[in-house]
Amino acid sequence: MGSCLVILPSYNSGDQLPRTMQAARRYCDPVWAVVDGSTDDSGKRARLLGTEGFRVISLGKNSGKGGAVLVAFQEARAAGFSHAIVMDADGQHPSEAIPEFLELSRANPRHLIAGVPVFGADAPPERVKGRRIGNFFAGLETWGLGAKDSLFGFRLYPITPSLQILESTKTARRFDFDTVLAVRLLWAGVPVINVSVPVRYPPRAEGGVTHFRYVRDNLLLTRVHVRLCLEMLRNIPRLLTLRCH
Repeated sequence: MGSCLVILPSYNSGDQLPRTMQAARRYCDPVWAVVDGSTDDSGKRARLLGTEGFRVISLGKNSGKGGAVLVAFQEARAAGFSHAIVMDADGQHPSEAIPEFLELSRANPRHLIAGVPVFGADAPPERVKGRRIGNFFAGLETWGLGAKDSLFGFRLYPITPSLQILESTKTARRFDFDTVLAVRLLWAGVPVINVSVPVRYPPRAEGGVTHFRYVRDNLLLTRVHVRLCLEMLRNIPRLLTLRCH
């Protein structure tokens, strides 16, 4: 493993963004926030942290989570980074899990380190139950060899193969990002290590926010899985090789 940074794609995350940046930097330096066309003042608040160990990338219009991460990956590669931890900016993911991800990546630099959520009592039931369908199809598309949770956004990516995939497709720009990239990385021969991670859903009073739209984004994910299931057929030789190893 070479050098690693933390990337926080953010859209209207309010006070949670600088709080998450500070929490992540306790365990990994630097921390980059991508303010993805936000209409609140979260980018301004993040800049108040200064530039020592922090960077704020501002995009003029909202490009979606995958679009924001793509920009950060490109700049991170140009800056010489080999790996990146991607976390949500809204306080859902525990920064104290970062050291375990880093340790696993040092020992397995070719791997994707994928978080698997451990839900608490504060998790919305529809979010917990709804993702089971997507996880079923992602497991089918990877023959059970890939990320155990197709939507969880706490992962450590090897940047070069991730960029090769993102730059070769027009998908994986919004809520399909986590699913498409994890499946295609496995097809490209990138092994996966799954790590259980507790997930928290901060209430709105603490700045908790979600931009997931159930009809729009579930339709997007349905189209994605149809496409991936069809493409999986031509990846059977690669999957057979991976299974044998």
